[in-house]
Amino acid sequence: MTVSDLKKQNNPLPWIFGIMVGGVIFVSGTTYLMMGRSNNNINNIEEYTVTITRQNINLEIQSSGTVEPIQSVNISPKNPGILKQLRVDQGFILKKGQLLAVMENEELFAQGAQAEARVKEAQASLQEANIKLQGDLQKYSAQFAQATALLEESKRRIPQKIAQTRSQLKEAQSKLKLAETQLKRNENLLKEGAISADRFDELANEYLVSQSKIQETLQRLEEIQITEEPEIRRLEAAAGEINIGLEERQLSGKAELERLKANVKAAEANLQIAKIQYEDTFIIAPFDGVVTQRYANEGAFVTPTTSASSKASATSSSIIALAKGLEVVAKIPEIDLAQIQIGQPVEIVADSYPDQVFEGVVKAIAPEAIVEQNVTSFEVKIDILTGQKQLLSKMNVEVKFIGQQLDNVLVVPTVAIVTEKGKTGVMIPDENNKPKFKPITIGLSVDDKTQILTGVSSGEKVFIDLPPEEKRFFN
Repeated sequence: MTVSDLKKQNNPLPWIFGIMVGGVIFVSGTTYLMMGRSNNNINNIEEYTVTITRQNINLEIQSSGTVEPIQSVNISPKNPGILKQLRVDQGFILKKGQLLAVMENEELFAQGAQAEARVKEAQASLQEANIKLQGDLQKYSAQFAQATALLEESKRRIPQKIAQTRSQLKEAQSKLKLAETQLKRNENLLKEGAISADRFDELANEYLVSQSKIQETLQRLEEIQITEEPEIRRLEAAAGEINIGLEERQLSGKAELERLKANVKAAEANLQIAKIQYEDTFIIAPFDGVVTQRYANEGAFVTPTTSASSKASATSSSIIALAKGLEVVAKIPEIDLAQIQIGQPVEIVADSYPDQVFEGVVKAIAPEAIVEQNVTSFEVKIDILTGQKQLLSKMNVEVKFIGQQLDNVLVVPTVAIVTEKGKTGVMIPDENNKPKFKPITIGLSVDDKTQILTGVSSGEKVFIDLPPEEKRFFN
């Protein structure tokens, strides 16, 4: 090492100068980098945040739905059989009561005619028995009336005869007493010779005749009393016997008529069943509607099926499917149900007519929820006000329920809403423009916007996405 080299080594000025220059360069570079990073953070904030604003929003709920018939049935016969005639086809517009089809019914017609003949036969037997009963009752009544008349006549005649005979007895007794008095008086006159013996004999004969008359009257009275009383009893017995016969005939006749009336009712019931079975072979439309499907052809064997269904499906035993009217059935999530009201206007857009908006109105909300794949929703039925000709059964549609307008409310994009430890909030920039969680209270969500009730103010910024270098802290 030379002296000059040693001098250089012992002189510190070049080293100090070099260190100072390096320091300046380091500070300048660091400042530049920090400023650049700061500028980058500002640019990122603008890119990943939005400003909270106040807006007017319309409450709208969107959902998908299907055009469904208001009333739909699968028409089938009440009894199995062969389809004889089919009077309609798919697309036919029908009126209630219109004939749709006729089942094979010749055998049923014959059964009905036979049942009608049995009704007439039973009615004739009933009428004949009733006529005979009335004749027998009239006969018994006439006999009873005759016996009663004879009895009454005897009851009147016998007391009169007895009274008459007793009156004759009194008269005879009076004559006997007079004859006896005259005989005793003339007996003294005969002794004195005042009258002749012949005259006395005449008076004696009158006395004897009077005695004989009394005996005759007494005997006749006794005979009347002995013979006439049994006659009354005989007539009473005869009248009672006839009356018993009349009552028995009434009872037996009533029983016979009731039996024959029951036969008539049974025959009429069989006839009614036959008529119903025959009438059931004529299939008629239960309501106004349109034929949406035809399932059978003439000559096919069809059987009864369950016909009432809001979602009617084709069955091999049905004849046709009949639908009445159209409505839209949409499923609304449980969280949005409170915003749906009866009479609320609805906009309808069908997949087949994407450029047309049809009008509807809410007419019914299902009282019971439907749970599908752990999602709870309610069916809402919508009356179709316009587009009845364009909208067809089973079409898929999108519906928008139009609600009230909320004026001057705080809103943020729905994607800005986050949860942290079970709390709802948004991420806002802190003093270093780092994402910071802030709890909020939210209101309604409409499309991609959500109403904020408390927690932030208008003009604040919220993150709608996080910069890549920050995401790792929130994953």
